[in-house]
Amino acid sequence: MGKRWMPQLREEWGAVFFGATTIAGLVLLLRLTGALQGMEWGAFDWFIRSRPQEPKDSRIVIVGISETDIQTIGQWPIPDGVLADLIIRLKAQQPRAIGLDIYRDLPVEPGHKRLTEVFENTPNLIGVQMVSRGDNNWAVSPPKILKERGQIGFNNLILDSDGTIRRGLLFLETPEGEVLPSLGLSLAFLYLKSEGILPQNAEEVNPEYLQLGNAVFVRLRSNDGSYVRSNDRGYQILMNHKDVNNTFEIVSLRDVLENKIPDNFARDRVVLIGTIAASVPDNFHTPYDHSAITDASNRTSGVKIHANLTSQIISAALDNRPLIKVWPKSLEIGLILLGAWMGGFLAGLKRYACSLNVYYAFSWSGINIIIFALLLTGSAYLAFLRGWWVPLVPPILSLTGSSLAITAYIAKIEREERQTIMRLFERHVTPKIAEAIWRDRQKILKEGQLEGQEVIATVLFTDLKGFSSIAEGMPPKLLMSWLNEYMSAMAKVVLDSDGAINKFIGDAVMAVFGIPIPATTPEEIALDAQKAVTCALGMAAALKSLNQQWEQGGKPTVSMRVGIATGPLVVGSLGSHHRQDYTIIGDTVNIAARLESYDKSIDGGICRILISEETYHLLPKRFSTKRVDRVLLKGRQQPVNIYQVCGEQINASDS
Repeated sequence: MGKRWMPQLREEWGAVFFGATTIAGLVLLLRLTGALQGMEWGAFDWFIRSRPQEPKDSRIVIVGISETDIQTIGQWPIPDGVLADLIIRLKAQQPRAIGLDIYRDLPVEPGHKRLTEVFENTPNLIGVQMVSRGDNNWAVSPPKILKERGQIGFNNLILDSDGTIRRGLLFLETPEGEVLPSLGLSLAFLYLKSEGILPQNAEEVNPEYLQLGNAVFVRLRSNDGSYVRSNDRGYQILMNHKDVNNTFEIVSLRDVLENKIPDNFARDRVVLIGTIAASVPDNFHTPYDHSAITDASNRTSGVKIHANLTSQIISAALDNRPLIKVWPKSLEIGLILLGAWMGGFLAGLKRYACSLNVYYAFSWSGINIIIFALLLTGSAYLAFLRGWWVPLVPPILSLTGSSLAITAYIAKIEREERQTIMRLFERHVTPKIAEAIWRDRQKILKEGQLEGQEVIATVLFTDLKGFSSIAEGMPPKLLMSWLNEYMSAMAKVVLDSDGAINKFIGDAVMAVFGIPIPATTPEEIALDAQKAVTCALGMAAALKSLNQQWEQGGKPTVSMRVGIATGPLVVGSLGSHHRQDYTIIGDTVNIAARLESYDKSIDGGICRILISEETYHLLPKRFSTKRVDRVLLKGRQQPVNIYQVCGEQINASDS
């Protein structure tokens, strides 16, 4: 484009950058309100469900109390004696840990005394309690014996505002100030202890974080990830959910009591005991329980969710399974800005893709939004597989918003430019040339005006012979009608020859061939000259037809003179912001005018056509010409050869 386009480029791309940054700021403000949480959670859930199926975790098994078990026993809650028998049978298989996800703050006879003895004699048994989380929340006390022995974990779960569990608790402080581990964490501690892994502070990362083996459990805060002002009470982490229906081996209470399980079912494993019956209100939504396609949802029992947390902790410590981490806020903001800038940049590129037709031009933004949204989604998904929860909705929203906003901005600019170009050219060129002008507008338009540019073109001047005498003998109204007939016919010939009508001056016509889209090769320059001469011959034919009509109508007939010259000239718009005109200036214009008016005594019939030497050398042999003279034209210092065009042999060869 050259240096002359740099100010315009800086102005336009500066506006694109400012607009895109503004869109990013609006998205950030929208995110701060929490309006995007739901969509971000939906993306998180989709990532969870879309991961490849993981193998079963054989280190954890579940004894699920089903509806059939409850019907067989005949009551709920399950009596203490039944739980005692269950724990004794499991204990005999030497599990590493047993988690009882059933409240036992009160006796459930028969068998309470026996269950108490089992509690006293099972050091790897963890009971549960519900910790109050406020004045309006109720609490459930733990079994007294297990509390005294320090074998208690809380089973509180955190529900997001849409009722889904995406966060897990490791520690929680009671209203009395006691810090308790969760059931899932307590069971993981017991299992990992046998592996020689003990809990410690992550001194190299943050002394306040828990470390087990090489796994550091980064605490989730209220505004981490896509959360906005969430309740961050307790030591929270993001749940790296597995599909519990395909991850853990589950047997029924009845199978254990009737010895229908293998002898090594629980050996060296973590065993969780809890209800999986639909009639017991201990079922919750997880990312696996939602389907965006069917809009169906199920629920996952609490004991499976605790098993999931235990598996997540053990797998991170022993298998280096990724824990889900969030980006720093600075990177999240940078990604949103990048999305907005990318959308603005791609939308801005459309302005310089002038060769695109209308359909593809209008589709440009939509196609780019889809492509880069897919790229962002794919990148975020790959990052998620490696344990990073990268914000997806805000950058896509900023990409989309920026692309649409900048597209609207570009459309506004182009609408104004089209109005400018059409205002300047609507009287001068054919629709075909006007479309070419619009397609190449970047080359000729600058700051709402046609910047002056030097081109090589062919100028054609015409004038009527004896017009002054005719004008004196006709009434003005009739003269104007007669002259309009002539001008209309001549204008049609010019436009049909791909010329541009520069102006009408009384009875004179000034046309140019090779503008406003300039010729750039010798072949194109020669073609413009040929079109000009062909146009002059066409004008002669059109005037002959007009004369016949006028003669029949009793109107005066007339002949004309044409001067044609080829050479350099300057083309552009002149005038003020309120009124502009498209014009050409240069010595070539003067030569064409001088040729038209040269020696009016030279006969040329109905249309005398004189051309410059430069034009003559560009004509093929099919044009019949003759040298008139070598003369010194007015305003010229050197004599030039001038030629007269006598006609054109349509079937003649140009070789």
